[in-house]
Amino acid sequence: MKRFFLSLLDLIYKQKCYCCGSSAENCKICSKCYDALETCPPSPGKFVAGVNVYCAGKYNKNLQKMIRGLKYHKQKDMAVYIAKFMYEYWRDLGINGNFTIVPVPLHPKRLKKRKYNQMELVAEEFSKLSGYPVNTKLIRRVKETQPQYKLSRIERLENLKKAFAVDKDEYTGGGVLILDDISTTGSTFEVMVNELKFNGINNIVCFAAATPF
Repeated sequence: MKRFFLSLLDLIYKQKCYCCGSSAENCKICSKCYDALETCPPSPGKFVAGVNVYCAGKYNKNLQKMIRGLKYHKQKDMAVYIAKFMYEYWRDLGINGNFTIVPVPLHPKRLKKRKYNQMELVAEEFSKLSGYPVNTKLIRRVKETQPQYKLSRIERLENLKKAFAVDKDEYTGGGVLILDDISTTGSTFEVMVNELKFNGINNIVCFAAATPF
């Protein structure tokens, strides 16, 4: 009876893959769905403000579901898989140097509403894999902006104008690796890079989990 009861509990609480619903591997993303993620070529996908922008994968199917699950549906476990996917891509780039991870910050009002910054969660997991420290104080979001997805590139840049502020006292030297979930036009990266460069910080790499292109 005890064995039957434990088996029943295991069946009830067994984790299902967030993408396909399979419980065969008892995990949030099964190996089949993870292996199906479409990786981008190991080269910069964009070049903004004199800085390379790398994107780990294509924003479709499973990766899209994972990012949206983390960002909008409180699926915090997705941060582990997104960070793993990003790190495997980053490792294959062979970029050397000492970096500090800077996740794209949220405005305090949006952070209060969402309860967490999804990119901070990804950054923490990426840090465990890479050994790079995370710095969430170097650059802050000081202007509340409207959602970017319906805006043109020019509108995005205007929307993000004066949205970020750098605290140079928090800079500890070395490279800055800015992490974001999706890079479409690269405008968020561009504005952050310009603000960092204005404050004398020039060793910067931008890295997104996905791109729609």
